[in-house]
Amino acid sequence: MSLYEYKPMLIFFTVLAAIFGAVMGSFLNCAAWRIAHGESFLKGRSHCPNCGHVLGPLELIPVLSWVIQGGKCKGCGQKISIRYPLTELGFACVTVACLLRFDLTVLCLRNYIFLCCLFCLSLVDLEICEIPDGCHVVNVLAWVAAMPFTFVSWPDTALHVLAAVVYGGGVLLISNVLDKVLGRESLGGGDVKLLAVVGLYLGMVGTLFALMLACVFGLIVFAARRGSRGEKKQDNGTDQDSETETGGKAFPFGPSISLAAGLMLLFGEPLVNWYIGLLGL
Repeated sequence: MSLYEYKPMLIFFTVLAAIFGAVMGSFLNCAAWRIAHGESFLKGRSHCPNCGHVLGPLELIPVLSWVIQGGKCKGCGQKISIRYPLTELGFACVTVACLLRFDLTVLCLRNYIFLCCLFCLSLVDLEICEIPDGCHVVNVLAWVAAMPFTFVSWPDTALHVLAAVVYGGGVLLISNVLDKVLGRESLGGGDVKLLAVVGLYLGMVGTLFALMLACVFGLIVFAARRGSRGEKKQDNGTDQDSETETGGKAFPFGPSISLAAGLMLLFGEPLVNWYIGLLGL
């Protein structure tokens, strides 16, 4: 039975999804931090990254614990980044959107796993400019495991696999050419793998739109980062180039790809259908 057939059930599951999404957002945030800092996220209790204070049950309530504690650690009084409540609220919204878009189906579960991995790898990439391969492995396994339950035809399945090969291989080829022309790495291997996985989930046309959106998001973020660093240089009275401009620090493109892929997954179907209609397919 679809959620949309009974309004009280729809409201109940929407509220439940929001709560679960906030909890999942907290877990993914913790997992991303531990991956970035070489810790296992499968064992060990949550703790303050500054003083090591082990968090109690009341300190683990998404969003509310941050508000109640005034955004500070109980152990050392150090400020807790606002990133934590924001990501928890953000992923609560993502969870609700996924439920409303795909209903209570295996497809919903598969795509939710995809969104979880996109969220986690984005946080890791923002922190250390690396994308963990484990997220790609989980996404591929989820896609394969869901195949018998999604009732997708073999030709469509083959097209999605082809999209993964085309976008992953094509971007890798372009990246290698740019590396030789520029004399430095233009696109990380994690980004190439991520685009291949996106191709697997979104197909040819969906991934094309996601790639275009990702480029737009990436340019906006790059311009914003460059502008903020330019202001800092003026404030410090120095003409030293920023790390991004000199290539001293890699630019995290994974979050832009992930955001574009997530938007296309949840809201891109009308856009894709319109584009396919233009082609007369």
